[in-house]
Amino acid sequence: MNTLPIKPTSALTVDVEDYFHVAAFEKTILPADWAKMPVRVEANTYKLLELFARYDAKATFFLLGWVAKRYPELVRDLVKAGHEVASHGFNHIKATQQSRAEFAKDITDTKNLLEDITGTAVYGYRAPSFSIDKTNEWAFTELKAAGYLYSSSTYPVKHDLYGTPDWPQQPYLRPEGIWECPMPVLNKVGRQWPIAGGGYFRLLPYWLSKKCIEQYLQQSASPYMFYFHPWEIDPEQPRIDAAPYKSRFRHYTNLNRMQGKLSRLLQDFQWRSVQDVYRPYFM
Repeated sequence: MNTLPIKPTSALTVDVEDYFHVAAFEKTILPADWAKMPVRVEANTYKLLELFARYDAKATFFLLGWVAKRYPELVRDLVKAGHEVASHGFNHIKATQQSRAEFAKDITDTKNLLEDITGTAVYGYRAPSFSIDKTNEWAFTELKAAGYLYSSSTYPVKHDLYGTPDWPQQPYLRPEGIWECPMPVLNKVGRQWPIAGGGYFRLLPYWLSKKCIEQYLQQSASPYMFYFHPWEIDPEQPRIDAAPYKSRFRHYTNLNRMQGKLSRLLQDFQWRSVQDVYRPYFM
C-alpha cells in the first residue's frame, strides 16, 4: 500500500507591516507621512488568511502596534482563524535605534494593545529588522520583564543591515530567562546561508529555496522557520521612486511571483505557529 510521505512541521511567520513601514524606505518616508499613505496591509493580510486556510496552514503574525490600533478586527480575525498573534513593536523602530527606556515602553505598549484587542496572552516578539545584537543585549532583560516568553529577533548571518553570525543557530534559553529562536541558516561550504524567506525567497527560484529548506530539515535537529510580509504579495502597491536603487530592487523584485511561490511552499511543507512548533523547547 502506497502512503504519502509525512511532511515535517515548520513554523510560518508573517511580519505584519505595510510597504511604507519597511526599513528600506525609512529615510524616504518618515513616520509623520504614514497617515497620508494609501494603506494596503489590511487587505493583503486578509488575502493571506484565505491562502493559509486553503492549505490548512497556521502561522504566527508578528503585528506592528500601528497596524493593530487601526485594524483591531483584523487582529481578532487572526485569532479566530487559529493563528498566533505576537508583537513586532509599535512603529517599526529598530531596537538598535531605541534607548533602553524607549524599547521597554515600545514592547510593553504593543503587548498590552494586542492583549486588550484579542483577550489572549501574547508570548512572542520579533524586533524590526532582526535588530537585537551585542550592542543591546539588555533588550532580552526588558522582554522578560514585560512578560514575553520568546523572541525571534536574531539572524546568524552576515548582512549589511543586520546579523549575529557568531550567535547560536538553534533555539536557546537566554541567561535573562527568555527563549531566543533565531532564523534558520544552512551551513554549507564554510558559510552560513540565509534560507528563512524574506527577500531571498522572492529573488531565488523556488526549486532552490525548496532544496535549501529540505537540506536544512535533513541536517538540523531544530525546527525550520519561514518569514515574509503582507506587502510581498502585492505587486500593485504604490512605488516609492525616491528611494535608493538598491532598496527599490530589494523591495520590488518578483512581487508578481510571490503569491504563486508561496502557494507552492504551503503545499510542499506543513506549517504551524511558533508556539506550536517550538513548544517542546518552551515547556
